[in-house]
Amino acid sequence: MTDDAIFTTHRKEIAELAVKRQLAFISTTREFVNAGGLLSYGPNTADLYRRAATHIDKVLKGARPGDLPVEQPTKFELAINLKTAKALGISVPAALLARADEVIE
Repeated sequence: MTDDAIFTTHRKEIAELAVKRQLAFISTTREFVNAGGLLSYGPNTADLYRRAATHIDKVLKGARPGDLPVEQPTKFELAINLKTAKALGISVPAALLARADEVIE
């Protein structure tokens, strides 16, 4: 699932419905995992905001926005909800758990 205002607003209901229908609910943001989604993998939102602040600082100091480089995310995070995995009957490999930035038990 993509990160969208409507999906974010209703993330808990969507996660509950996904588990009820036995669907593995995967997203790009950790908030969905906290709401009951199975896992998320995507850019670290806090890092994106910090990087945006650096760009804003440059603009406020006189840089032209068109001269600033377009940047891609450099920090990504993986979150896994083991409660949801158990409810879905999914066994999460130990190697994947070891790589996770957050595991909800």
